[in-house]
Amino acid sequence: MPFSEIFYWFLNMSITGTIVGIAVLLIGKISKIPQKAVALLWFFPFLRMWLPVSVSSKYSLASLIIKFWGRAVSLNNGNSVFSTTNHIMGAENYFPTTYKNALLEKVFGVAAIIWVTLASVFMIVIIISYFKTKKEIKNAHPFKNNIFFSAEYDTPFVCGIVHPKIILPFSLQENGTDKTLKYILMHEKAHIKRWDNLWRIVAIITACMHWFNPFAWLFLKAFLRSLELSCDEKVIKNLSLSERKEYASILLDYTKNNNMFVSTFGGAKIRLRVEKILSYKRLSTFGIIALSFFVCAIAYALLTNSY
Repeated sequence: MPFSEIFYWFLNMSITGTIVGIAVLLIGKISKIPQKAVALLWFFPFLRMWLPVSVSSKYSLASLIIKFWGRAVSLNNGNSVFSTTNHIMGAENYFPTTYKNALLEKVFGVAAIIWVTLASVFMIVIIISYFKTKKEIKNAHPFKNNIFFSAEYDTPFVCGIVHPKIILPFSLQENGTDKTLKYILMHEKAHIKRWDNLWRIVAIITACMHWFNPFAWLFLKAFLRSLELSCDEKVIKNLSLSERKEYASILLDYTKNNNMFVSTFGGAKIRLRVEKILSYKRLSTFGIIALSFFVCAIAYALLTNSY
């Protein structure tokens, strides 16, 4: 399959992912939805940006969109439950793709070369940045287990995926209290249990592959914010109000670490995180059940295609 054809369908996937991502952005504005659920919803646009086909359904969001823009393309000459969405409408035939005219074929041929070139550059930058971070923490001093102190950083964070390390600033060892250390370690261990660094890398790679789509970078920023907010929720769910206030005050002592490849204690907007922490309320059993049905319904609507 030539690059031009791959890019044609990749561009369609990017558009589908953008539509799904905008829906998730709007859903995330509902204040009563826990950030854990919002973070889960962000996997839907990222999935749509990678999967060219999906199950067809008349109850999908795509069925509504297709009435105004694009068309559904069923696989196997209409004898399959799977389909893809053609938003660009520049092809005359599919599998293999033949364009409506020679100009479109040339445009997508050139665009595909540019896409692959810049995507490769972004991937190289990711690899270099990741190993640069790994190299920087080699001089960190071991504390206990997978916890290290470093003079290179001002913010606690988790580095690594398979064998993650918790990196703490030396200032915390010198001036921090036992309670401060306790809350910070609770936060970073929550990141490790949830494999947040893995999802972070997946989201970053997705944005880099869709570098031409400004919404991909907006979604990446929103997803990383949701990861931090949902991690806070996991930490504070069993804390009293006074303990949550202490946790929030500790957040204010740390500035944002600009390295997007690691899960930081002081990441995301501090003001927003403090507001969420102080206003946190645990869901009732009924609320958990209702939320589960809601997420499943949203998943069905966003992850399926039109007939």
